[in-house]
Amino acid sequence: MEKNLSILGSTGSIGRQALSVARRLQLPVSALAAHSNISLLETQIREFRPQLVAVFDFDAAKQLKLAVSDCAVKIVSGMEGLCEAATIPNANMVLNAVVGMIGLQPTMAAIHAGKTIALANKETLVAGGSLVMRDAQAQGVSILPVDSEHSAVFQCLQGCHRPEEVSRIILTASGGPFFGKTKAELEHVTLEQSLNHPNWSMGKKITIDSATMMNKGLEIIEAAWLFDVAPEQIDVVVHRESIVHSMVEFRDGSVIAQMGVPDMRLPIQYAITYPDRVRSDVPRLNLASCGKLSFYQPDEETFVCLKACKTALKRGGLFPATANGANEAAVQLFIDGKIPFLRIGALVWEAMEHQPAVSSVTSVDQVLEADRAARAFVQEAAQKN
Repeated sequence: MEKNLSILGSTGSIGRQALSVARRLQLPVSALAAHSNISLLETQIREFRPQLVAVFDFDAAKQLKLAVSDCAVKIVSGMEGLCEAATIPNANMVLNAVVGMIGLQPTMAAIHAGKTIALANKETLVAGGSLVMRDAQAQGVSILPVDSEHSAVFQCLQGCHRPEEVSRIILTASGGPFFGKTKAELEHVTLEQSLNHPNWSMGKKITIDSATMMNKGLEIIEAAWLFDVAPEQIDVVVHRESIVHSMVEFRDGSVIAQMGVPDMRLPIQYAITYPDRVRSDVPRLNLASCGKLSFYQPDEETFVCLKACKTALKRGGLFPATANGANEAAVQLFIDGKIPFLRIGALVWEAMEHQPAVSSVTSVDQVLEADRAARAFVQEAAQKN
């Protein structure tokens, strides 16, 4: 069946690369969604001719509607518009690449509309994993990972006949721009330094998450839901070269790794074309030119966000949603110059300690409230210090 796409977050890094894959494979795009970058959205509309475009920001949506009045496209806005883009009838695959918790509701809407999900919005599973996987299973909907690490694990698991054959998932981390630094050395790092990732070109939020290693912590939680494994079955190693994207260890001791140049078009294309593999224009891996591949234990005492996510996963309930919401709020405060770099991890831990234990998550509203409370806590705590 030919894929017909709805791309949420089309103006971001993943969204733009997904459109480049769609362009090369000549795939139809029925819907696009973005926050407020209407200049780029207009260009995308004129090239891909979607039926519907959602702009989360209401004022930006009004401006876009005027700009593309000569095009046969419906412009919608807000969360309602985002969910409409996720459920547009013509599309059979929704690629969710929006940033943050706003990705949860459109993911749920797409699941209930029976769409295949190509998931790059990790917060969806971090905050609402139990609800997402429960409903996806009930609806018979496939969730295909787009993150390079989870795509790697997914690829390594092809041909694995039974879940009990899997011993361990090993996620690789680049270590970000501050690998090997001590807490003392990180006291006064700047936003510019935090955004200087050694291997990947990404948006601000995810790049800072890489610098704090929160990104890897979120990926641990996501992997637990995607692959139905216990927290103790997920390990992280720092791999500076970003050539090995992740590994799976099987019960006989064999380890299978997925390797490739650090180019997000590869995992994006694999999710879009799965179960088929088609040619891509991604540069080929030359191991001889790499020279060496190195692996290190992560420093959880310095990069406390990683340990916070592991703790949140083990505690369960709403703790992952709290950790995620607190992090989003703290990262924005750091971007705005209101808190220092190391305060991000401290605020995540403080918000988690403030969150009451909840035995089970039964609704999206529960998750959204935990997220709201975590953000409010961080804002208040940051003002006190």
